[in-house]
Amino acid sequence: MAQTHFRTSGNDYLSSLPSAVSAQSVFAHFILGNAGSYTKTQWQSDIKLAQEAGIDAFVLNIAPPLAGATSTQISNAFKAANDLGSGFKLFFSFDYLGGGQPWVASDVISLLQTYTPNTAHFKYHNLPLVSTFEGTNNIGDWAHIRASVPGGIFFVPDWSSLGPGGISSQLSIIDGAFSWDMWPNGANDMTDVPDKAWKAALGGKAYMMGVSPWFFTNLPGYNKAWVWRGDDLWHERWQQVLAVKPAFVEIVTWNDYGESHYIGPIYNDGIPRAPNANAHPYVDNMPHDGWRQLLPYYIAQYKSGGIAPTVAKEKLSFWYRLTAAAAGSNGGVTGNNCPSAINLGGYQSYANPNTVVEDKIFFTVLVKSPSTITVQIGGGTPVTFKTTRVGSNHFSTPFNGQTGFVKICIVRNGVTVLSSTGAAIQARPASGVTNYNAWVGGAST
Repeated sequence: MAQTHFRTSGNDYLSSLPSAVSAQSVFAHFILGNAGSYTKTQWQSDIKLAQEAGIDAFVLNIAPPLAGATSTQISNAFKAANDLGSGFKLFFSFDYLGGGQPWVASDVISLLQTYTPNTAHFKYHNLPLVSTFEGTNNIGDWAHIRASVPGGIFFVPDWSSLGPGGISSQLSIIDGAFSWDMWPNGANDMTDVPDKAWKAALGGKAYMMGVSPWFFTNLPGYNKAWVWRGDDLWHERWQQVLAVKPAFVEIVTWNDYGESHYIGPIYNDGIPRAPNANAHPYVDNMPHDGWRQLLPYYIAQYKSGGIAPTVAKEKLSFWYRLTAAAAGSNGGVTGNNCPSAINLGGYQSYANPNTVVEDKIFFTVLVKSPSTITVQIGGGTPVTFKTTRVGSNHFSTPFNGQTGFVKICIVRNGVTVLSSTGAAIQARPASGVTNYNAWVGGAST
């Protein structure tokens, strides 16, 4: 049978990797602004799901001002984590771009003085970890902020706009850095070259590596309507983590629905719905929970220095768009973050969105022994793949013009071990506009 883009990870793959690693923790970027109506129960539900996936902490992205729902939900999050007593942690990413104004240093100090002593605040070497989303115009605030927090902080900002060359001139201020560069440019796959450049520029300080499954946004009211290639990214990026060996990994994101890289459950109140910035058309009925299926395996492998963990349960995770990319209008979406009628600040060259993404079904299986994987679209002929290694095996197969429900099976010795059926691929989008978001399914024994 036809077979395309076979990739695998497991003991054979990992035998080529250096054994030395200093792995730490895995976090998920959480947009607090999308949780404005959360109850403590909702916080605890999300915390439990994240912890089941092997995630150690939520990085609470917070934008100024420090008032209203922001203050309320920070308090709710810490109360929820404290009351659960499960060891799950929280820390802040101060967003200097999301509130229309930068953070005032006194507000940052107030928050850190209030919450860093909390037992639910994440600490590294007994210092509270603190991050940012950008904020390079306020670099001068951080010496005073650090001095104002009793005992100090472990400061790992995202100043990606500086690039590796720029961050190397800030080493006296920071304890590490987080790079937002985790999606490829144009019709290419992401590599770990930028990560290795960041890690080298830090001169031994902590590198926090970003891992993301997808990126599509169509929110003209927020000056963004673009897509970057996701496709194989979720699996491939975790393989790159094994090669880079970062001190920390930050998953982007748990709940940024407007940018389509959420791995948490869809929370209706958190989906942008403003005039000219409504994400419901591309988020509704597009679950991403299946991306969490393999996280315990990936995270355990990272923390063990690349040693493949024992497969306790066989699992299946699969994702695809619901139409071919060119089946509808692009709705004004561009490939890459490029200058356009709505986005004057774009920094990349234009790419056709329909060439950036691939019309394929992408799937990863976690198996205990060699297996046969079958993929069937509608009433079409099943496509067959073979796994020969224990552990995670990743594949993709093209639509080839087929439509209908997608069924994937793991078969061994003629018996179906695990199967799942996903949403139907359509000939054209009902709205006439292509949805570049992914539908994600999953199953486990």
